[in-house]
Amino acid sequence: MCRRWGQSLGLERAGFRHALAIELDPQAAKTLRHNLVKVFHYDKKEAEETVRIGDVADPSVWKPKEYEGVDLLAGGVPCPPFSIAGKQLGATDERDLFAWAVELCGQMKPKALLLENVKGLAGTRFTAYRQRVLDRLKEHGYVAQWKLLQANDYGVSQLRPRFVLVALRPEYAEYFDWPEKNTEKPPTVGELLRDLMARGDWSPERLEEWVRGANDIAPTIVGGSKKHGGADLGPSRAKAAWEAMGVDGKGVADVPPGPNNPRVKGAKHPMLTVEMVARIQGWYGEEFAAWEFLGGKTSKYRQIGNAFPPPVAKALGVAIRKALLKEGPRRTLVEDTDTPTDPVYKILVKNSRPLTVEQIVQKLADDGKPMELPEVERHLNHLSHDFELLEVPRSNGDVAYKLGEFKAFLGQEDHRRHELFNKYRSKIS
Repeated sequence: MCRRWGQSLGLERAGFRHALAIELDPQAAKTLRHNLVKVFHYDKKEAEETVRIGDVADPSVWKPKEYEGVDLLAGGVPCPPFSIAGKQLGATDERDLFAWAVELCGQMKPKALLLENVKGLAGTRFTAYRQRVLDRLKEHGYVAQWKLLQANDYGVSQLRPRFVLVALRPEYAEYFDWPEKNTEKPPTVGELLRDLMARGDWSPERLEEWVRGANDIAPTIVGGSKKHGGADLGPSRAKAAWEAMGVDGKGVADVPPGPNNPRVKGAKHPMLTVEMVARIQGWYGEEFAAWEFLGGKTSKYRQIGNAFPPPVAKALGVAIRKALLKEGPRRTLVEDTDTPTDPVYKILVKNSRPLTVEQIVQKLADDGKPMELPEVERHLNHLSHDFELLEVPRSNGDVAYKLGEFKAFLGQEDHRRHELFNKYRSKIS
């Protein structure tokens, strides 16, 4: 199962074939079906049955038990719950499906799990969330690892960090290793787009001048959401980086631009087309260029901007496939070290009795992980966002803390996620 089409393309190129793909956006689902037929030669009926439209957590859309034992469960779960550009609501965001995907792994028992998200999930705010994911996967019988990958290390001309979780059953985890980085740097934006820019009304001299000026890789392409307007190339910082390379980031052009972008009123520099953005995201070269996006300009741009770069997905897919085939040398399992991600979370999990901040500080010191009181309080504040943190008054006026339930959606029928998701569904992309 794979939600995002960049993953779909990369994993197919790595040797996997879809048993099922689920997409919330009908237009994106059409794109995926179209390309399963066009690029991977599924017949039309097979593609129609393989790609389903709807909320992936809706049991009426699919039955996880029917796919028990698949080789790989993969997904690009929604990013807003963890994005530094948002409120970082984590487990209390109705779009959060990360913890649910982990529970799904326990139900379906695939050989491997692949989930990716934004860099924000790697931050201090989510240390306990990440630890809870690792602990739960261990309970399900998996060896899991997190890693921050940079798209430009795998041939993509874009500064696009993605935080990736890979979990495998122990007999396969012994053979897994993260994909090696490319030895060659990716082309600059100018080099990458020279032939596409040449379709505009440039003189050869002006075109080469632009190519020389666009002498860096791109900032992160931001697909945006239905809550915001049409296609543009991201927040102010990204637009400034684009301007330094001679690109107007306030929109996306309909046709190849010229040096002054005469078709777009007020544009100081040429704007990129959807085709150019797709190439920057990794849709180029013999393996990936045949993919075709369906829909209007804004829909296409969102499909591209919200995708996992296909070359990165392929590199991960190849590494996972080798592990499932038990190719290469066996390795010592990382989980054997049992290194915690969040020591405060670990202390509260191990102790059934409520603990004061001072008691937590002392236990951390006893465990050889000293932490000052303000840092413990900061950890407790982060914990309160994703877990029920029970406060128990003491007779001396102190407050003790006890870790309660994880707030995330795990498949509960009565979870507030359902109400919020239905309320905001028209704005979720």
